[in-house]
Formats: sequence, structure tokens, C-alpha cells
Amino acid sequence: KCNECEKSFKWKSTLIKHQKIHTGERPYECSECGKTFIYRTHLRYHHRIHSGERPYECSECGKSFVRRNILKVHIKVHSGEKPYKCNVCGKSLKCKSTLIKHQRIHTGERPYECSECGKTFATSSVLHSHQRVHTGERPYECSECGKSFTTSSALHYHHRVHTGERPYECSECGKSFVRRNSLSVHLKVHSGEKPYKCNECGKSLKCKSTFIQHQRIHTGERPYECSECGKSFSATSVLRSHQRVHTGERPYECSECGKSFTSSSALRSHRRVHTGERPYECSECGKFFLHRNSLNVHVKVHSGEKPYLCSECGKSFSHSCALRYHRQSHLGISPYDCSECGKSFTTSSVLRDHQRLHTGERPYECSQCGKSFTARSVLRSHQRVHSRERPYECSECGKSFVRRNSLNVHVKVHSGEKPYKCNECGKSWKCKSTFIKHQRLHTG
Repeated sequence: KCNECEKSFKWKSTLIKHQKIHTGERPYECSECGKTFIYRTHLRYHHRIHSGERPYECSECGKSFVRRNILKVHIKVHSGEKPYKCNVCGKSLKCKSTLIKHQRIHTGERPYECSECGKTFATSSVLHSHQRVHTGERPYECSECGKSFTTSSALHYHHRVHTGERPYECSECGKSFVRRNSLSVHLKVHSGEKPYKCNECGKSLKCKSTFIQHQRIHTGERPYECSECGKSFSATSVLRSHQRVHTGERPYECSECGKSFTSSSALRSHRRVHTGERPYECSECGKFFLHRNSLNVHVKVHSGEKPYLCSECGKSFSHSCALRYHRQSHLGISPYDCSECGKSFTTSSVLRDHQRLHTGERPYECSQCGKSFTARSVLRSHQRVHSRERPYECSECGKSFVRRNSLNVHVKVHSGEKPYKCNECGKSWKCKSTFIKHQRLHTG
């Protein structure tokens, strides 16, 4: 019997091996990559990752595996056999170890604790993967592009980016996915199911991981810190994308125009610039958007909802990232410096737009007249010249404007507000840009 967790074993040798989980002892090291293991057999299996050896082949479909027990589990895919049933929820599973892990969902048991941050996990394998967040170790490298990953499964999914394989297809709309869990989340779009509800604000979400990240908006928890600049993030994926700001790495390249991006999602969104696809429609006014979060922000224009309040000055915002950037103005933080002129910015995207003033790059071209712009938002405003769309209307006099900030300036005509006062001559102005131009009269 183990004194640490009271688990019982038939053989003393099995108990000794088990105790290494608690002591952290991993005496078997891979000479190829330095990865360590509790058991010699696990090292032997791991060697096959480097050698490419997969000796156990399925007679049904020809797929081969590193371990015999993985083949046994796989065979049940063909037979449909799921002999291990959970007595709590009735779910049936193919193998005993998966049942044991599954039962921890009901018991809440998370016996594996990270010594670095105290976070606990239901399985030792997830703990090992998590520990690489702290060590920075990414032992699984893609032979195609050199990108490295913390787990072999992440590498396996990444390979599909190169092969184009998307094996999980939605029977409802035909959309296909790289991962099974991505399909599971997508299916909830059709069913409307959002089982994870936030007690703080009542928002419901489709998947648990998004729910956990959402809760961090309320708690302010940002557990993933950049070792380069100290900036912290609520999700590891966002930290990884951010780290590329420092390394300059932009591994996702657009085949259409050669522009590269720090994340695959950013590349996906960018491709819509070329295809013209704007898949997210506002049910209120029929306007279409490139990104779902752009639609979410826009919807609040109709509802007037601004749930994110600055505790410093009381100003409220329609989305959390706007509040985050606003907070930086109180703290005086502008972490993104232009290497050309030294000017600092609160976000990397604004820095990128600014750098185009130096490079002369104007990647956003109007299909109507050929005029090009440094930022997508400026192109969008310009396109309204052609469409004659003026979506921002003054509730006081009915006058409408192409840009929101033009409306904001106009509203001050009615209120008489002139918040920008010159210390030199005492003259006051309605908008900041006019105020800055005026100050140049004094400075020369």
C-alpha cells in the first residue's frame, strides 16, 4: 500500500514503481532528446518516436502503432466494443485507464500537482505536458517547418496543416476539422447548446476551456507570464503568439500575398481579405463581419451594452480587450516600441500599422478605386465614400458620419464640451487632433 495516496498493489515492485510518481524520480533518460521516464518500458516506447518504428499493425485498416495496448484499444473502433461503463453517468469507454481518468470528472480528483505553480491535474501525462509551460521545453519538432510542440498529439494535429487532412466532418453542414474536439464544439453551433454558464455575468459558453478563460476576465487571473517582458496572459496560446513579437517569428504565411502571421487563426482571418468572405452577420442591421468577436462588439452598438468598467475612472467598454488597453493609459504602459523612431504603443497591431509609415507599405487596397491604406480600419472607412454608408448618427440632430470618432467630435457641438485646453494661451478645443495642431503654433 502506498503511504502517499493509499493505493494498493499486488506486487512490491509495482508499488516501488508507483511511488516514483510522488517522488518525481524519472531515472530513465532518452539519449536522443533528454526526455526522462519513470519506467524503462516507457523509454523503450519513446525511442520508437525517434526511430519511426511502429511494430503493431491493425489487420482491419493497416494503421500501425508504437504499443500493443494502443493497437488493442484501436481495434475496438472497428468492433464498436466499449466494455468499460461509468456507473455515474452511464458513458461507455474502450479501455480501463480511460474509464479511471473519466471517473475523475465526477469525483473531482486531481492527484497530480505541479510543484512550480500548484496547479493540479487528473492525469500524470497532462501534468508533464503542463510542466513544459514552465521549462519552455518543446521536444516534438515538425520535420516540415521546424515548429516545435510540447506534446506528440499537438505535433500530430499540426502535421494536418501541411497535409490538409481534416478527418472530422460535420454531418449537418459538411464543415471539416483537424481535431475531434473542434467538431464537438462546432456541433453546438447547430444545437445551440451552451452548457457552461458563468455565475458572474450569466454568459453561457459552448466549451469548458473557453469557459475557464472567460472566468479569468472576472478574476483578473493571468497565469501565463512572458519571460521576456513580464507581460502575463490568460491562455497559453495567447502567450505563445505574444512571444513571437519578441522572436520576430511569423510561421503562418498567406499563399496569396506572402504576408505572414504569428498565429494560424490570424492567417485564417486574413485570408478573408482576399476571398471577401465575411461570415458573421448582425441579425439587427444585416451588417457582415470578418471575425466573430467583431460581430460581438458590434452587437453592443445596438444594445448599448458596455459591461467592462474601469475601476480607476469609471469609464465603461463594450469588450474586455478595450478595457485592458484603456487600463494601460492609467498605468502609463506602452510596451510596444518602434525600432525606427522610438514611439511607444499599447498594442502590437497599432505598432504594426505605425511601422508602415516608415516602410511605406500600404497592403489594404480598395477594389473600387485602387487606393491603398496602411490599416484595414482606414480602408473600411474609405469604402464608405463609395457606398455612401454613414453608420454613425447623431441622436440630437440626425446628422450621420462615416467614422465613430467624427460623431464623437460632433456631439460636442451640442454639449459645448471642449476638454482639450492649451496651457500656453488658455484656448480650448473639442478634439485632441486639433489641439495637437494648435500646440505646434507655440512650439514652432
